[in-house]
Amino acid sequence: MFLNLNDAFSRMVFVGGDFSYIILFLVIFLETGLVVTPFLPGDSLLFLAGIFAKQGVLNIFLLFFILVFAAILGDSVNYFLGKSFGRRFLIKFSLLNQRQFDRAERFYAKHGNITIFIGRFIPIIRTFVPFMAGIGKMNYRKFVTYNVLGAIVWVGFFLSMGYFFGGLSIVKDNLLIITILVIVISFLPILIKRFK
Repeated sequence: MFLNLNDAFSRMVFVGGDFSYIILFLVIFLETGLVVTPFLPGDSLLFLAGIFAKQGVLNIFLLFFILVFAAILGDSVNYFLGKSFGRRFLIKFSLLNQRQFDRAERFYAKHGNITIFIGRFIPIIRTFVPFMAGIGKMNYRKFVTYNVLGAIVWVGFFLSMGYFFGGLSIVKDNLLIITILVIVISFLPILIKRFK
């Protein structure tokens, strides 16, 4: 899927037209909103959307607002799924116990703000962070604040990277390699932490 992302994205945009905005909204929403969909290509998709916006195929401002809304809504849904059903689900399948729930609560009380913000930039992790914030009973007002900030910075960063650097010939000629690099760089925090 990742290796053919450029071609799939091109076909979607040129065939789908304005419907592309809805598809992009759904991908970002699903990646952040449902804990069962952690392997969607959020970062690279935002980067490619920025490139197509630079080419005039998509509107950069419309993309920004639609995708920020999708990211905020996705994290909020995921938070409420964790808060409403997370504990029962994890207890039913013996995945966590009460001591671990207590640790999650303490963790999110102390580090929840930065976790919500930074977690947005790490693939796979960004799917689980809001869910665990709900399970950990993080204060919702704090959650929303850092959810919104994280969504604005995450979407803005990758869209603008595609928009401002996508027109360079080195990027256009090596789009597959650049897309793979975006994916690898996104995973670097996990790899560095694991190595340490």
